[in-house]
Amino acid sequence: PVTDGSRELHSLCAQLEFLLQFDLKEKKSFFGQRKDYWDFLCQGLARRRQEHEGVRFVTSLDKLKTPVGRGRAFLRYCLVHRQLAESLQLCLLDPESLSEWYYARSPFLSPQRRAEILGSLYELDGVTFHLAL
Repeated sequence: PVTDGSRELHSLCAQLEFLLQFDLKEKKSFFGQRKDYWDFLCQGLARRRQEHEGVRFVTSLDKLKTPVGRGRAFLRYCLVHRQLAESLQLCLLDPESLSEWYYARSPFLSPQRRAEILGSLYELDGVTFHLAL
């Protein structure tokens, strides 16, 4: 299993975060805090499901104060529970929402690149992750 000490894990998480932040439009919350990919994921999942267990788990963690920290915790939760590809796919289904959150250079706006990314993420479902949540 992949653990917290794995260099590959840190590289994977950095690449995932880079992908999710690449060409992300700058948005602000009502109180002026910059929104990040965490907010995109929450909105995308809220449109598709009643409530995502990963979102519920992450929002219950009082130590996490920033959208980036919450996003990282969500990615780790999804890796452990083999839900990353499915969760991201649910967020990528709505082209209107994608255009609202991402500029044109985002790989998520290209159907071919999106399919490649999701295909790779679905392969991760076969990997066991033992991470501290």
